Amino acid sequence: MITNLNEALSTNIKGMKRSAIRELLKYLGQPGLISFSGGFPSPASFPIADLKTITQEVLDTEGAYALQYGATEGDILLRTLLVERYKRDGIDCSVENMIITTASQQALDLIAKMFIDRGDYVIVGLPSYLGGLSAFNSYGAQMIGIPMDEEGEDVQIMEDELKKLAAMGKKPKFIYLIPDFQNPAGVTMSEKRRKEILALAHKYDVLIIEDSPYRELRYEGEHQKTIYELDGTGHVVLLGTFSKIFCPGFRIGWVLGHPDVLDKIVVGKQATDLCTPPFTQRIAARYIEKGLLDPKIAEISKMYQSKQKVMLESLKEFMPEEFSWTHPEGGLFLMAQGPKSIDTNALLLDCIKTENVAYVAGTSFFCDGGGQNTMRLNFSYESEENNREGCQRLGRFMKKAISK
Repeated sequence: MITNLNEALSTNIKGMKRSAIRELLKYLGQPGLISFSGGFPSPASFPIADLKTITQEVLDTEGAYALQYGATEGDILLRTLLVERYKRDGIDCSVENMIITTASQQALDLIAKMFIDRGDYVIVGLPSYLGGLSAFNSYGAQMIGIPMDEEGEDVQIMEDELKKLAAMGKKPKFIYLIPDFQNPAGVTMSEKRRKEILALAHKYDVLIIEDSPYRELRYEGEHQKTIYELDGTGHVVLLGTFSKIFCPGFRIGWVLGHPDVLDKIVVGKQATDLCTPPFTQRIAARYIEKGLLDPKIAEISKMYQSKQKVMLESLKEFMPEEFSWTHPEGGLFLMAQGPKSIDTNALLLDCIKTENVAYVAGTSFFCDGGGQNTMRLNFSYESEENNREGCQRLGRFMKKAISK
């Protein structure tokens, strides 16, 4: 080994941090652990029997294609089918507006690589998705956090920040949003708020990166238009993924945007992995083609709605009265908030050791280092019984923590 590894490391890798969520995975094998930590879909949602049949069909009829290198832009059949789904949802787009990525996390990294130089500004939610914050941080972004209310990011605060940057002769490279069932807060942005933020993007000539991994997992409330659909001017880049509605192991995501933006992402992707695997893409395409995806999403939504209901009822029953939490209309997460005296990060390992229940400390999602008294809870992975038992354990632990 060389004498001083740090001398050889790049500035980018020095700025990267281990994922707080992935670090928690080492505890998943602990006997009896109930985990509210990861963003895991339920294993019961995976269409294993259908995929056995389709995989064999693909190998029998398209094996030579599926096992070869593919186009960087992605499998043309899959792109066509995904575009048709967006058109059905009222979005005007074509295959020229879409590329496939190795899940949406790669899309976030490629977007960061494409736009961010060290010291550039990026606007994010307060809180916001850890994977997005990690990608932007790794390229040296200065993140400006915008607090949220029940409708999404605060428009007035966002405009104030845009004005401050303009006075300095600067503007952010983009505004990063998760409008539907936001991760980690669970908040759904109202259409009014979407239009207001879009108006700011037009006024200050800033791109919006709209991350939409949970959009189809709605359990209550009214369907909202995407910001991409409301725009129509090329100011919005929309990210999607199969990880929450199909199978995360396939690692299939996509980017919908203006062809000029996609062209640069393709260049960055060619330096990263050349292409997303044609094999998994073609299996996914045949799955959609057979009409299996929509019934599967309906089945998953029903399952998660029931799990969410159990968690919300259990939190109300078992958590200390000093705690409150969000009530998401869909997705996989909710966020709980305790008294300011509580530090969920400092308490996490003790909670795992004494009560055998895990959560994600909220500080991971706050670019300004805040959120010490918050935590994200996932309700999709564990069974309904474990959701109730886990909330009981968590409530017992937090009552003791507050009493101390």
